[in-house]
Amino acid sequence: MAIKFRSFEKKFSESGLWNKLSRYARVAGKEVVEKVLWLYYAAQDPQTPRWAKTAIYGALGYFIFPLDAIPDFAVLLGYTDDLGVLLAALATVSAYITDDVKAQASRTMERWFGPAVPTESGITIDAEKE
Repeated sequence: MAIKFRSFEKKFSESGLWNKLSRYARVAGKEVVEKVLWLYYAAQDPQTPRWAKTAIYGALGYFIFPLDAIPDFAVLLGYTDDLGVLLAALATVSAYITDDVKAQASRTMERWFGPAVPTESGITIDAEKE
């Protein structure tokens, strides 16, 4: 399946992204939210070239567009197509997902979901589930 990032690039808006994340972050899951934030912060980096930003904004536009392949309200499946598009974009622009981008996303994730706590076995768990 070829992903046409350009067709969804125009659907991206920063307010639409934050609105969707604020409403659906817990439903979409941390994995999806983390990937969205990686892409968002990479797009904000002036070092990211225009072609990569086009791919990023296309994927984020798909994420916030309400009429995608699998409706987001579909139980268990709703965000699988979104995750697929996000992962395709990440593969395309992986060189621009820097440590700084990941650190920015981690700080945002910690504000939203709370800190992750390492256990004695080295496995990290969510503090809110303790």
